[in-house]
Amino acid sequence: MSLDPSARYGAGQFPCVNELDHQALEALQAEAARSAGVATGFSDPLRSGGHGPALQVIPAGQFLMGSSPREFGHQSAEAPQRYVTLTRAYALGRYAVTAEEFARFQQASGWRPRRDLIWARGRYPVINIRPADARAYLQWLSQETGQRYRLPTEAQWEHAARAGSVSPFAFGDSVSCREVHFNALFPYQEQRDKRRWYLPRCIPMPWAVEVGSLPANRWGLHEMHGNVQEMTATPWQENHGRMDAWGEVPGDGDNPRIAVRGGSWFDPAVAARSAARRMRLLDELDTNLGFRVLRELD
Repeated sequence: MSLDPSARYGAGQFPCVNELDHQALEALQAEAARSAGVATGFSDPLRSGGHGPALQVIPAGQFLMGSSPREFGHQSAEAPQRYVTLTRAYALGRYAVTAEEFARFQQASGWRPRRDLIWARGRYPVINIRPADARAYLQWLSQETGQRYRLPTEAQWEHAARAGSVSPFAFGDSVSCREVHFNALFPYQEQRDKRRWYLPRCIPMPWAVEVGSLPANRWGLHEMHGNVQEMTATPWQENHGRMDAWGEVPGDGDNPRIAVRGGSWFDPAVAARSAARRMRLLDELDTNLGFRVLRELD
């Protein structure tokens, strides 16, 4: 697909978020929320009491997906870079699903973690669960709220993570531990500049931080970069070549792999870029793998 904005399909119908300033992005988000009859940030009540995960409305629009070969850290899996149009607004979890949120599902369903695995508590991201466990939670959440919850697609995840940016990170061309929780031994700036010797500016931490510990992007989402890798609903493909103009990938039958996004506390900062992607198996679990909910708005 052409990278010339004037050649994009439907350019007059859906705004290109990469061309909007901060104020215009907020206005677009607010209008999407008004059209859906919800606040920009909201949560759904649960039938059993309390509320589900905090959500942020993400507007429809066009965005530039993937990375250029000129971007430091670029991998062939992030190509081809292309404009993708998402025609429907949606709501995405303000944070990764936490252990205390997942505990409501555990109590209701009788689901139990394996005793030999590390388990999170409180407002730390839930870890050591498989994609099937995440889907079971989302099905329960849908029943509890009467709304449609699922995992985001890769395109929906990247659109939300970028929040209108075209830089490697939503925060700009580089990041520090003040914005992103990555493996402090492998910061982005130092790796990009090929410095052989440096003092880590952060204390390495062998675990995730509590959700909301780091700044939000322009659409109010926290820790889209780093902390824990996040599952998507998209089957793993070697690159974006099979993705259509709407961010959809053809069904792949018995594909046992999914794409995960965002990097984690275990990964170098380069793996936390908006375009970075990794493959995980459908039956895989890990101490740096979690998920974020998507709630449909129509």
